Amino acid sequence: MENKDEHLWRIAKKRAQFKKHLASYIIINGFLWAVWFFTDGITEMDDEFNGVPWPIWTTLGWGIGLAFSYYNAYMDNRENDTMREYQKLKDREAGK
Repeated sequence: MENKDEHLWRIAKKRAQFKKHLASYIIINGFLWAVWFFTDGITEMDDEFNGVPWPIWTTLGWGIGLAFSYYNAYMDNRENDTMREYQKLKDREAGK
């Protein structure tokens, strides 16, 4: 693939990395929630609820990082924003 567009290649790499990150998040957090459920969760259902389940902290913390990863892969348009601003300045200079 020697004739690839560098901009599109960077976007594709970011999106592939996000998908790997998402898969890791789902698998590992699913495992942590299963561990909690089979060790503490079942007994808490029988007894009174004793607080927040411990896997919530990894799920929330990692979820914030995953949200940034998603934004970076799918929503980040810095290059397009720069081009738009450049065009505005160019048009303003041409209008003088």
